Amino acid sequence: MSCLLVTGTGTGIGKTVTTAALAAAALGQRRRVAVVKPVQTGVAPGELADLAELARLTGLADLHEYVRYREPLAPATAAGRLGQPGPSLPVLADRIAELADRDLVLVEGAGGVLVRFNAAGHGLLELAAALTDRGLKPELVLVCSSRLGGLHDAAAAAGPIVQAGFGPPHLVIGDWPAEPGLAERCNLRDLPDYAGAPLAGVLAQGAGGLDRARFAELAVRSLTPALGGRWDAADFVASQAAPPPIEEETRR
Repeated sequence: MSCLLVTGTGTGIGKTVTTAALAAAALGQRRRVAVVKPVQTGVAPGELADLAELARLTGLADLHEYVRYREPLAPATAAGRLGQPGPSLPVLADRIAELADRDLVLVEGAGGVLVRFNAAGHGLLELAAALTDRGLKPELVLVCSSRLGGLHDAAAAAGPIVQAGFGPPHLVIGDWPAEPGLAERCNLRDLPDYAGAPLAGVLAQGAGGLDRARFAELAVRSLTPALGGRWDAADFVASQAAPPPIEEETRR
């Protein structure tokens, strides 16, 4: 089994759409895929959440949500406001390990990489360590932004992943605009250097609004072969990154 943990540089960065793209690419290869949302916040009981969006985009039914909190807060904060300690990391890891007969298990985190799931201060990196102890050897996918400020955020998020011993993450831009400006074009070239990780994919803004068939095609065209697609990072950067200025202005 392959296990990919999807995290991001913050909220609203495109983790769910990226998770859906990873699932769609794997399904296109006829792989058996399960997706887990260990902790969901900001959604009341009975309301549609991230996994419902993923089902709409991919048609996947092998979906698992373990804990849900109504308030749109970090999981540990939402649990604390209810007088609860939050979910147990060993329990979460055990439940994910039960899915080991699948070809690919995707685990979508909550918020950014350092967001805490429980009062003990455990989050996605501790979950990754617990899965490693169970022999699952997870890899991390870091969803980042190409907009101004994205360089700092990617570097700040990738650092703890490497320090925790999981190696460079698969770096995926989750918000590539239809008409990128200078900041996006420059960041496209600089993001791998700041994050210390190669680009593994670029998803267009608005990808989540596509129908299922078009989304499946986009997923394959937007992810590297390491993530199940056929996207070529070097070709994309060469065609989209900002060229050097034609003239350098000199002021005296």
